[in-house]
Amino acid sequence: MSRSRFIALSVALDALFVNAAFLAAFLIRFSGELPRFNFQPLLTLAPLLTLLYVGAAYIYGLYEPERTENPWAVIQAVLPAVFVGALLTFAIAFVAGEQFIRLSRLAIAIAWLLQVVLLAGWRLSLLRLTPIHWPQQRVLVIGVSGVALELAAEMRKRHGWGYRVVGLLARDEGELVARGAEVAPGLPVLGTAAETSRIVREHGVDRVIVVSPVALRELVEDLALSDETDVRVDVVPELYEVFIGTVDSLIGDIPLMEITRRTAEPWFAALKRAVDVAAALLLLVAASPVMLVFGVAVLATMGRPVLFSQERVGKEMRTFRVHKFRTMVRDAEAGTGPVLAAQDDERVTPLGRFMRTYRIDELPQLFNIIAGEMSFVGPRPERPFFVERFVDEIPGYRERFRVKPGLTGLAQVSGSYATTPERKLKYDLIYMYHQNLLMDVQILVETLRVVLAGRGAR
Repeated sequence: MSRSRFIALSVALDALFVNAAFLAAFLIRFSGELPRFNFQPLLTLAPLLTLLYVGAAYIYGLYEPERTENPWAVIQAVLPAVFVGALLTFAIAFVAGEQFIRLSRLAIAIAWLLQVVLLAGWRLSLLRLTPIHWPQQRVLVIGVSGVALELAAEMRKRHGWGYRVVGLLARDEGELVARGAEVAPGLPVLGTAAETSRIVREHGVDRVIVVSPVALRELVEDLALSDETDVRVDVVPELYEVFIGTVDSLIGDIPLMEITRRTAEPWFAALKRAVDVAAALLLLVAASPVMLVFGVAVLATMGRPVLFSQERVGKEMRTFRVHKFRTMVRDAEAGTGPVLAAQDDERVTPLGRFMRTYRIDELPQLFNIIAGEMSFVGPRPERPFFVERFVDEIPGYRERFRVKPGLTGLAQVSGSYATTPERKLKYDLIYMYHQNLLMDVQILVETLRVVLAGRGAR
Protein backbone atom coordinates (compact mmCIF):
# COMPACT_ATOMS: atom_id res chain seq x y z
CA MET A 1 0.00 0.00 0.00
CA SER A 2 1.37 3.42 -0.93
CA ARG A 3 1.68 6.25 1.57
CA SER A 4 -1.06 8.32 -0.10
CA ARG A 5 -3.51 5.41 -0.03
CA PHE A 6 -2.71 4.72 3.61
CA ILE A 7 -3.41 8.35 4.49
CA ALA A 8 -6.69 8.38 2.52
CA LEU A 9 -7.78 5.13 4.20
CA SER A 10 -6.84 6.49 7.64
CA VAL A 11 -8.84 9.70 7.17
CA ALA A 12 -11.90 7.79 5.90
CA LEU A 13 -11.84 5.25 8.74
CA ASP A 14 -11.27 7.93 11.38
CA ALA A 15 -14.23 9.94 10.08
CA LEU A 16 -16.38 6.79 10.09
CA PHE A 17 -15.40 5.67 13.59
CA VAL A 18 -15.64 9.14 15.15
CA ASN A 19 -19.27 9.37 14.06
CA ALA A 20 -19.95 5.71 14.90
CA ALA A 21 -18.68 6.39 18.43
CA PHE A 22 -21.01 9.38 18.80
CA LEU A 23 -23.97 7.30 17.61
CA ALA A 24 -23.14 4.42 19.96
CA ALA A 25 -22.61 6.85 22.87
CA PHE A 26 -26.09 8.33 22.43
CA LEU A 27 -27.63 4.86 22.22
CA ILE A 28 -25.86 3.92 25.47
CA ARG A 29 -26.80 7.19 27.19
CA PHE A 30 -30.49 6.97 26.24
CA SER A 31 -30.96 3.20 26.60
CA GLY A 32 -31.13 2.33 22.93
CA GLU A 33 -33.13 5.36 21.83
CA LEU A 34 -32.14 8.52 19.95
CA PRO A 35 -34.25 11.39 21.35
CA ARG A 36 -34.64 14.04 18.67
CA PHE A 37 -34.31 16.79 21.27
CA ASN A 38 -30.78 15.63 22.16
CA PHE A 39 -29.61 13.95 18.96
CA GLN A 40 -30.57 16.64 16.42
CA PRO A 41 -27.81 19.07 17.55
CA LEU A 42 -25.26 16.30 17.00
CA LEU A 43 -26.48 15.71 13.44
CA THR A 44 -26.21 19.43 12.75
CA LEU A 45 -22.65 19.60 14.10
CA ALA A 46 -21.44 16.26 12.66
CA PRO A 47 -19.54 17.68 9.62
CA LEU A 48 -17.75 20.26 11.75
CA LEU A 49 -16.93 17.77 14.51
CA THR A 50 -15.58 15.28 11.97
CA LEU A 51 -13.22 17.93 10.59
CA LEU A 52 -12.09 18.84 14.09
CA TYR A 53 -11.29 15.25 15.03
CA VAL A 54 -9.49 14.58 11.74
CA GLY A 55 -7.55 17.82 12.22
CA ALA A 56 -6.53 16.79 15.73
CA ALA A 57 -5.47 13.38 14.41
CA TYR A 58 -3.31 15.11 11.82
CA ILE A 59 -1.71 17.39 14.43
CA TYR A 60 -0.73 14.41 16.59
CA GLY A 61 0.77 12.46 13.69
CA LEU A 62 -1.84 9.77 13.12
CA TYR A 63 -1.46 10.18 9.35
CA GLU A 64 2.32 9.82 9.41
CA PRO A 65 3.02 6.08 9.23
CA GLU A 66 6.54 6.38 10.64
CA ARG A 67 5.15 7.97 13.84
CA THR A 68 2.67 5.13 14.48
CA GLU A 69 4.84 2.11 13.73
CA ASN A 70 4.25 0.33 17.07
CA PRO A 71 1.27 -0.09 19.48
CA TRP A 72 2.59 2.32 22.12
CA ALA A 73 3.20 5.03 19.53
CA VAL A 74 -0.37 4.58 18.24
CA ILE A 75 -1.86 4.93 21.73
CA GLN A 76 0.34 7.96 22.50
CA ALA A 77 -0.98 9.69 19.39
CA VAL A 78 -4.65 8.67 19.69
CA LEU A 79 -5.13 9.74 23.33
CA PRO A 80 -4.27 13.45 22.93
CA ALA A 81 -5.96 13.65 19.51
CA VAL A 82 -9.28 12.37 20.85
CA PHE A 83 -8.91 14.45 24.03
CA VAL A 84 -8.50 17.64 21.97
CA GLY A 85 -11.46 16.62 19.80
CA ALA A 86 -13.64 16.09 22.89
CA LEU A 87 -12.60 19.44 24.40
CA LEU A 88 -13.49 21.24 21.17
CA THR A 89 -16.83 19.42 21.08
CA PHE A 90 -17.64 20.59 24.62
CA ALA A 91 -16.59 24.12 23.74
CA ILE A 92 -18.78 24.23 20.65
CA ALA A 93 -21.73 22.78 22.55
CA PHE A 94 -21.51 25.59 25.11
CA VAL A 95 -20.82 28.58 22.84
CA ALA A 96 -22.71 27.74 19.65
CA GLY A 97 -26.09 28.79 20.97
CA GLU A 98 -28.97 27.71 23.16
CA GLN A 99 -30.14 24.88 20.92
CA PHE A 100 -26.77 23.12 21.21
CA ILE A 101 -26.81 23.11 25.01
CA ARG A 102 -29.22 20.20 24.60
CA LEU A 103 -26.28 18.11 23.38
CA SER A 104 -25.70 15.48 26.08
CA ARG A 105 -22.40 16.05 27.89
CA LEU A 106 -22.48 12.50 29.26
CA ALA A 107 -22.85 11.15 25.72
CA ILE A 108 -19.81 13.19 24.65
CA ALA A 109 -17.80 11.69 27.52
CA ILE A 110 -18.88 8.17 26.55
CA ALA A 111 -18.03 8.94 22.92
CA TRP A 112 -14.52 10.00 23.99
CA LEU A 113 -13.84 6.56 25.48
CA LEU A 114 -15.31 4.78 22.46
CA GLN A 115 -13.29 6.92 20.05
CA VAL A 116 -10.04 6.06 21.82
CA VAL A 117 -10.87 2.37 21.53
CA LEU A 118 -12.02 2.55 17.89
CA LEU A 119 -9.31 4.85 16.50
CA ALA A 120 -6.53 2.96 18.23
CA GLY A 121 -8.20 -0.41 17.70
CA TRP A 122 -8.47 -0.32 13.92
CA ARG A 123 -4.84 0.77 13.60
CA LEU A 124 -3.53 -1.91 15.94
CA SER A 125 -5.64 -4.54 14.20
CA LEU A 126 -4.37 -3.49 10.79
CA LEU A 127 -0.75 -3.56 11.93
CA ARG A 128 -1.23 -7.03 13.45
CA LEU A 129 -3.38 -8.69 10.80
CA THR A 130 -2.16 -7.05 7.61
CA PRO A 131 1.26 -5.47 8.13
CA ILE A 132 1.87 -2.65 5.67
CA HIS A 133 4.88 -3.05 3.38
CA TRP A 134 5.74 0.16 1.63
CA PRO A 135 7.09 0.09 -1.94
CA GLN A 136 10.85 -0.18 -1.69
CA GLN A 137 12.95 2.91 -2.30
CA ARG A 138 16.56 2.17 -3.22
CA VAL A 139 18.39 5.13 -1.68
CA LEU A 140 21.84 6.51 -2.47
CA VAL A 141 23.31 8.96 0.07
CA ILE A 142 25.92 11.50 -1.06
CA GLY A 143 28.16 11.97 1.96
CA VAL A 144 30.24 9.61 4.10
CA SER A 145 30.37 11.14 7.56
CA GLY A 146 28.37 12.97 10.22
CA VAL A 147 24.77 13.59 9.15
CA ALA A 148 25.12 11.19 6.19
CA LEU A 149 25.89 8.25 8.49
CA GLU A 150 23.13 9.30 10.89
CA LEU A 151 20.66 9.52 8.02
CA ALA A 152 21.69 6.13 6.61
CA ALA A 153 21.34 4.55 10.06
CA GLU A 154 17.85 6.02 10.52
CA MET A 155 16.74 4.73 7.13
CA ARG A 156 18.10 1.25 7.82
CA LYS A 157 16.15 1.17 11.10
CA ARG A 158 13.04 2.04 9.07
CA HIS A 159 13.61 -0.72 6.51
CA GLY A 160 9.98 -1.81 6.93
CA TRP A 161 8.85 1.59 5.62
CA GLY A 162 10.44 0.96 2.24
CA TYR A 163 13.93 2.43 2.68
CA ARG A 164 16.93 0.45 1.44
CA VAL A 165 20.25 2.25 1.45
CA VAL A 166 22.33 0.79 -1.39
CA GLY A 167 25.42 2.78 -0.46
CA LEU A 168 27.12 6.12 0.00
CA LEU A 169 29.18 8.39 -2.23
CA ALA A 170 32.24 10.40 -1.24
CA ARG A 171 32.61 14.03 -2.24
CA ASP A 172 35.79 13.44 -4.25
CA GLU A 173 38.65 10.99 -4.78
CA GLY A 174 40.53 12.27 -1.73
CA GLU A 175 37.60 11.60 0.59
CA LEU A 176 37.00 8.22 -1.07
CA VAL A 177 40.56 7.12 -0.34
CA ALA A 178 40.41 8.47 3.22
CA ARG A 179 37.14 6.71 4.10
CA GLY A 180 37.78 3.37 2.41
CA ALA A 181 35.35 0.95 0.77
CA GLU A 182 32.95 0.70 3.74
CA VAL A 183 32.12 3.21 6.47
CA ALA A 184 29.94 0.82 8.50
CA PRO A 185 28.78 -2.79 8.17
CA GLY A 186 26.47 -2.95 5.16
CA LEU A 187 27.19 0.64 4.09
CA PRO A 188 29.63 0.53 1.18
CA VAL A 189 31.17 3.62 -0.39
CA LEU A 190 30.35 3.09 -4.07
CA GLY A 191 32.33 5.96 -5.57
CA THR A 192 32.36 9.73 -5.76
CA ALA A 193 29.66 12.35 -6.43
CA ALA A 194 31.00 12.74 -9.97
CA GLU A 195 29.90 9.15 -10.66
CA THR A 196 26.35 9.62 -9.39
CA SER A 197 24.59 9.17 -12.72
CA ARG A 198 26.40 5.90 -13.51
CA ILE A 199 25.87 4.45 -10.04
CA VAL A 200 22.17 5.37 -10.11
CA ARG A 201 21.75 3.36 -13.31
CA GLU A 202 23.87 0.40 -12.21
CA HIS A 203 22.18 -0.01 -8.82
CA GLY A 204 18.62 0.86 -9.85
CA VAL A 205 18.49 3.81 -7.43
CA ASP A 206 15.08 5.50 -6.94
CA ARG A 207 16.14 8.30 -4.61
CA VAL A 208 19.32 10.31 -4.07
CA ILE A 209 19.83 12.28 -0.83
CA VAL A 210 22.56 14.91 -0.89
CA VAL A 211 24.27 15.54 2.44
CA SER A 212 27.77 16.44 1.35
CA PRO A 213 28.09 20.04 0.03
CA VAL A 214 28.69 19.03 -3.59
CA ALA A 215 27.87 21.20 -6.59
CA LEU A 216 24.10 20.79 -6.44
CA ARG A 217 23.40 22.60 -9.68
CA GLU A 218 25.39 20.12 -11.77
CA LEU A 219 23.95 17.19 -9.83
CA VAL A 220 20.37 18.26 -10.47
CA GLU A 221 21.00 18.82 -14.16
CA ASP A 222 22.68 15.42 -14.41
CA LEU A 223 19.98 13.47 -12.56
CA ALA A 224 16.68 15.26 -12.25
CA LEU A 225 16.71 16.42 -15.85
CA SER A 226 18.34 13.33 -17.35
CA ASP A 227 16.63 11.36 -20.10
CA GLU A 228 18.03 8.09 -18.78
CA THR A 229 17.03 8.22 -15.11
CA ASP A 230 13.84 8.87 -13.20
CA VAL A 231 15.05 9.53 -9.69
CA ARG A 232 13.95 11.69 -6.78
CA VAL A 233 16.61 14.05 -5.45
CA ASP A 234 16.52 15.39 -1.87
CA VAL A 235 18.95 17.58 -0.01
CA VAL A 236 19.61 18.03 3.70
CA PRO A 237 19.18 21.82 3.74
CA GLU A 238 21.50 24.42 5.09
CA LEU A 239 20.00 27.47 6.83
CA TYR A 240 19.95 29.52 3.61
CA GLU A 241 18.06 26.78 1.76
CA VAL A 242 15.46 26.63 4.53
CA PHE A 243 14.87 30.37 4.06
CA ILE A 244 14.15 30.00 0.34
CA GLY A 245 12.32 26.64 0.38
CA THR A 246 10.16 24.34 2.47
CA VAL A 247 11.00 21.13 4.32
CA ASP A 248 9.20 18.28 2.55
CA SER A 249 9.87 15.35 4.90
CA LEU A 250 11.70 14.22 8.02
CA ILE A 251 13.72 11.07 8.63
CA GLY A 252 14.26 10.91 12.35
CA ASP A 253 14.94 14.54 13.16
CA ILE A 254 16.79 15.23 9.89
CA PRO A 255 14.89 17.56 7.53
CA LEU A 256 14.85 16.93 3.79
CA MET A 257 13.97 19.21 0.89
CA GLU A 258 12.90 17.58 -2.37
CA ILE A 259 14.52 19.16 -5.42
CA THR A 260 12.60 17.08 -7.93
CA ARG A 261 8.84 17.01 -7.56
CA ARG A 262 5.75 16.18 -9.57
CA THR A 263 4.48 19.00 -11.73
CA ALA A 264 0.90 18.86 -10.45
CA GLU A 265 -1.36 16.69 -8.33
CA PRO A 266 -3.72 14.36 -10.26
CA TRP A 267 -6.81 16.20 -8.98
CA PHE A 268 -5.45 19.49 -10.32
CA ALA A 269 -4.73 17.97 -13.74
CA ALA A 270 -8.29 16.58 -13.91
CA LEU A 271 -9.81 19.89 -12.84
CA LYS A 272 -7.68 21.80 -15.32
CA ARG A 273 -8.74 19.48 -18.14
CA ALA A 274 -12.43 19.97 -17.31
CA VAL A 275 -12.01 23.76 -17.24
CA ASP A 276 -10.06 23.66 -20.52
CA VAL A 277 -12.79 21.77 -22.38
CA ALA A 278 -15.65 23.88 -21.02
CA ALA A 279 -13.87 27.19 -21.66
CA ALA A 280 -12.68 26.14 -25.14
CA LEU A 281 -16.20 25.18 -26.22
CA LEU A 282 -17.65 28.47 -24.96
CA LEU A 283 -14.87 30.53 -26.52
CA LEU A 284 -15.18 28.67 -29.82
CA VAL A 285 -18.84 29.59 -30.04
CA ALA A 286 -18.19 33.22 -29.05
CA ALA A 287 -15.21 33.64 -31.40
CA SER A 288 -16.68 31.87 -34.43
CA PRO A 289 -17.77 35.17 -36.13
CA VAL A 290 -14.24 36.59 -35.67
CA MET A 291 -12.69 33.40 -37.03
CA LEU A 292 -14.99 33.51 -40.06
CA VAL A 293 -14.11 37.15 -40.82
CA PHE A 294 -10.36 36.59 -40.60
CA GLY A 295 -10.56 33.32 -42.50
CA VAL A 296 -12.15 35.20 -45.39
CA ALA A 297 -9.57 38.01 -45.04
CA VAL A 298 -6.67 35.56 -45.24
CA LEU A 299 -8.20 33.95 -48.33
CA ALA A 300 -8.72 37.33 -50.01
CA THR A 301 -5.26 38.80 -49.28
CA MET A 302 -2.95 35.77 -49.19
CA GLY A 303 -4.84 33.04 -50.96
CA ARG A 304 -4.88 29.43 -49.90
CA PRO A 305 -4.29 27.77 -47.55
CA VAL A 306 -6.20 29.75 -44.92
CA LEU A 307 -5.09 27.55 -42.06
CA PHE A 308 -1.51 26.62 -41.34
CA SER A 309 -0.96 23.18 -39.75
CA GLN A 310 2.41 22.15 -38.43
CA GLU A 311 3.81 19.26 -36.40
CA ARG A 312 4.67 20.16 -32.82
CA VAL A 313 5.92 18.25 -29.78
CA GLY A 314 3.55 17.88 -26.86
CA LYS A 315 3.38 16.12 -23.51
CA GLU A 316 5.67 13.11 -23.09
CA MET A 317 7.38 14.09 -26.38
CA ARG A 318 4.36 12.99 -28.43
CA THR A 319 3.88 14.87 -31.68
CA PHE A 320 0.62 16.43 -32.88
CA ARG A 321 -0.47 18.96 -35.48
CA VAL A 322 -1.16 22.50 -34.28
CA HIS A 323 -3.58 24.70 -36.25
CA LYS A 324 -3.28 28.47 -36.82
CA PHE A 325 -4.41 31.09 -39.30
CA ARG A 326 -1.65 31.57 -41.87
CA THR A 327 0.32 34.75 -41.15
CA MET A 328 3.34 34.33 -43.45
CA VAL A 329 3.84 34.30 -47.17
CA ARG A 330 3.34 30.95 -48.87
CA ASP A 331 6.33 28.55 -48.59
CA ALA A 332 8.03 30.88 -46.12
CA GLU A 333 10.79 28.39 -45.29
CA ALA A 334 11.32 26.98 -48.78
CA GLY A 335 14.72 28.61 -49.15
CA THR A 336 15.90 28.62 -45.55
CA GLY A 337 14.60 25.49 -43.88
CA PRO A 338 13.20 25.66 -40.33
CA VAL A 339 14.05 28.93 -38.58
CA LEU A 340 12.81 30.43 -35.31
CA ALA A 341 10.46 33.40 -35.30
CA ALA A 342 12.22 36.76 -35.02
CA GLN A 343 11.19 40.30 -34.19
CA ASP A 344 9.90 42.14 -37.30
CA ASP A 345 10.07 38.97 -39.40
CA GLU A 346 9.92 39.98 -43.07
CA ARG A 347 8.04 36.80 -43.99
CA VAL A 348 4.99 37.96 -42.01
CA THR A 349 2.33 39.71 -44.11
CA PRO A 350 0.62 42.95 -42.93
CA LEU A 351 -2.59 41.05 -42.11
CA GLY A 352 -0.53 38.33 -40.45
CA ARG A 353 1.28 40.93 -38.32
CA PHE A 354 -2.06 42.31 -37.16
CA MET A 355 -3.34 38.82 -36.29
CA ARG A 356 -0.15 38.00 -34.42
CA THR A 357 -0.28 41.24 -32.46
CA TYR A 358 -3.75 40.41 -31.14
CA ARG A 359 -3.22 36.60 -31.08
CA ILE A 360 -6.09 36.06 -33.52
CA ASP A 361 -3.99 33.56 -35.46
CA GLU A 362 -4.02 31.28 -32.39
CA LEU A 363 -7.82 30.85 -32.24
CA PRO A 364 -7.91 27.57 -34.27
CA GLN A 365 -5.85 26.01 -31.48
CA LEU A 366 -9.08 25.82 -29.48
CA PHE A 367 -9.63 22.61 -31.43
CA ASN A 368 -6.28 21.32 -30.14
CA ILE A 369 -7.42 22.10 -26.58
CA ILE A 370 -10.71 20.26 -27.03
CA ALA A 371 -8.82 17.28 -28.49
CA GLY A 372 -6.66 17.13 -25.34
CA GLU A 373 -3.41 17.94 -27.15
CA MET A 374 -3.04 21.36 -25.52
CA SER A 375 -4.19 23.37 -22.53
CA PHE A 376 -4.97 27.07 -22.20
CA VAL A 377 -1.87 27.60 -20.03
CA GLY A 378 1.43 25.78 -20.39
CA PRO A 379 4.75 25.86 -22.26
CA ARG A 380 4.28 26.78 -25.91
CA PRO A 381 4.64 23.76 -28.24
CA GLU A 382 7.79 23.69 -30.35
CA ARG A 383 8.67 21.96 -33.62
CA PRO A 384 10.50 18.59 -33.57
CA PHE A 385 13.45 20.05 -35.50
CA PHE A 386 14.16 22.59 -32.76
CA VAL A 387 13.23 20.24 -29.90
CA GLU A 388 15.93 17.78 -30.95
CA ARG A 389 18.47 20.60 -31.04
CA PHE A 390 17.44 22.19 -27.74
CA VAL A 391 17.38 18.84 -25.89
CA ASP A 392 21.03 18.38 -26.84
CA GLU A 393 22.11 21.97 -26.19
CA ILE A 394 20.04 23.16 -23.19
CA PRO A 395 20.25 21.24 -19.88
CA GLY A 396 16.78 20.36 -18.63
CA TYR A 397 14.93 21.20 -21.83
CA ARG A 398 13.21 17.79 -21.90
CA GLU A 399 11.62 18.61 -18.53
CA ARG A 400 9.10 21.00 -20.12
CA PHE A 401 7.42 18.06 -21.88
CA ARG A 402 6.10 16.64 -18.63
CA VAL A 403 2.99 18.83 -19.02
CA LYS A 404 0.69 19.68 -21.90
CA PRO A 405 1.72 22.65 -24.04
CA GLY A 406 -0.42 25.76 -23.75
CA LEU A 407 -2.10 28.41 -25.84
CA THR A 408 -0.29 30.90 -23.62
CA GLY A 409 2.19 30.62 -20.80
CA LEU A 410 4.31 32.42 -18.26
CA ALA A 411 7.10 32.84 -20.81
CA GLN A 412 4.71 34.54 -23.24
CA VAL A 413 3.46 37.15 -20.74
CA SER A 414 6.82 37.68 -19.03
CA GLY A 415 9.28 37.76 -21.93
CA SER A 416 9.21 39.01 -25.49
CA TYR A 417 7.91 36.93 -28.38
CA ALA A 418 11.40 36.21 -29.67
CA THR A 419 13.21 35.74 -26.36
CA THR A 420 15.82 32.98 -26.21
CA PRO A 421 14.83 29.31 -25.66
CA GLU A 422 16.95 29.24 -22.49
CA ARG A 423 14.98 32.10 -20.94
CA LYS A 424 11.67 30.61 -22.05
CA LEU A 425 12.66 27.34 -20.38
CA LYS A 426 13.23 29.11 -17.06
CA TYR A 427 9.73 30.60 -17.19
CA ASP A 428 8.28 27.23 -18.21
CA LEU A 429 9.91 25.45 -15.27
CA ILE A 430 8.80 28.16 -12.84
CA TYR A 431 5.23 27.63 -14.03
CA MET A 432 5.40 23.83 -14.02
CA TYR A 433 6.60 23.52 -10.44
CA HIS A 434 4.40 26.23 -8.96
CA GLN A 435 1.25 25.95 -11.05
CA ASN A 436 -2.13 26.39 -9.42
CA LEU A 437 -5.53 27.74 -10.43
CA LEU A 438 -4.71 31.26 -9.28
CA MET A 439 -1.50 31.30 -11.34
CA ASP A 440 -3.42 30.08 -14.41
CA VAL A 441 -5.98 32.84 -13.96
CA GLN A 442 -3.23 35.45 -13.51
CA ILE A 443 -1.49 34.29 -16.72
CA LEU A 444 -4.75 34.38 -18.68
CA VAL A 445 -5.58 37.86 -17.38
CA GLU A 446 -2.06 39.07 -18.20
CA THR A 447 -2.36 37.51 -21.66
CA LEU A 448 -5.59 39.43 -22.22
CA ARG A 449 -3.88 42.64 -21.09
CA VAL A 450 -0.96 42.02 -23.46
CA VAL A 451 -3.32 41.32 -26.35
CA LEU A 452 -5.52 44.35 -25.75
CA ALA A 453 -2.48 46.58 -25.36
CA GLY A 454 -1.16 45.38 -28.71
CA ARG A 455 2.06 43.97 -27.24
CA GLY A 456 1.74 40.79 -29.27
CA ALA A 457 4.18 39.18 -31.65
CA ARG A 458 5.30 41.32 -34.54
